[in-house]
Amino acid sequence: MIETLYWKDDKLFMIDQTLLPFKEEYIVCSDYLSVVDAIKTLKVRGAPAIGVSAAYAMALAELANEDMFYVAKIIKSARPTAVNLMWAVDEVLSGLNNNISAISTANRLFLEDKETNRLIGKYGSTVIEDGDTILTHCNAGSLACVDYGTALGVIRSAWNDGKNINVIADETRPVLQGARLTAYELHRDGIPVKLIVDGAAGFMMQQSHIDKVIIGADRVCKGGIANKIGSLMVALAAKRFNIPFYVASPLSTFDRDSNINDIIIEERNKEEVSCIGGNYITSNDIDILNPAFDIVSSDLITGIITENGIVNPF
Repeated sequence: MIETLYWKDDKLFMIDQTLLPFKEEYIVCSDYLSVVDAIKTLKVRGAPAIGVSAAYAMALAELANEDMFYVAKIIKSARPTAVNLMWAVDEVLSGLNNNISAISTANRLFLEDKETNRLIGKYGSTVIEDGDTILTHCNAGSLACVDYGTALGVIRSAWNDGKNINVIADETRPVLQGARLTAYELHRDGIPVKLIVDGAAGFMMQQSHIDKVIIGADRVCKGGIANKIGSLMVALAAKRFNIPFYVASPLSTFDRDSNINDIIIEERNKEEVSCIGGNYITSNDIDILNPAFDIVSSDLITGIITENGIVNPF
């Protein structure tokens, strides 16, 4: 699997996900602002990976003797929807209050993410049957975490358990995380994968080509989840055609204090929609809406696969 990020010589190294699948290049962050920039520009993305990166950003700030409470506010503002970002920063602050260094907390979160994803995979594999074809949306793989992945962790575990499975990845516009990242990861691991355009998902379900849907989540709240834009349409189609729809998510992504309809949905820049690979596909003066996430209500979710087992949405 690809090494998403690692700490070495008091610096954070992260693979630049904006260059994948064509180039595997690591960026080096030596101060917290460079990590914040990487989070904002999607060089690192995926709720668990953002969380661990945020913790290491705090560690970089600690090494530079920065005002940690000020830094915490800056890091938390990098992206508003994925709760792991806020959670990880708060974990560091809590540690500092107990004389535990930021780097110690960041290293702990790094190792915990690895173990958490293996457990999610273990529990999730139990819902996958031999011969299943699984649809996944966006990228919830090793690139979205420290390694292994949540939704793709389930798929990897089922494959490693010897189950004959196939995966269908939708492209996931506008930034194409499915086409660029998920298909790349699975193909690299030798797991059978086919790529479809986003609009084909419903047809594939209608034609009985999909047995299960498994996606990740950027936040799990009362009433549902927030995940990459397009998740709702996949969930609605799965409900229509009686296909189990699972969410694979660590407990660190749970926000039990919030209602899903009250959270901030990030709106990103219009060029993500108007351009592909730096080339405009529409007039650059067209008004564009670009919500980064949508909401899947609890009634559309079969179960949430966590490191503690499979739980009902709440």
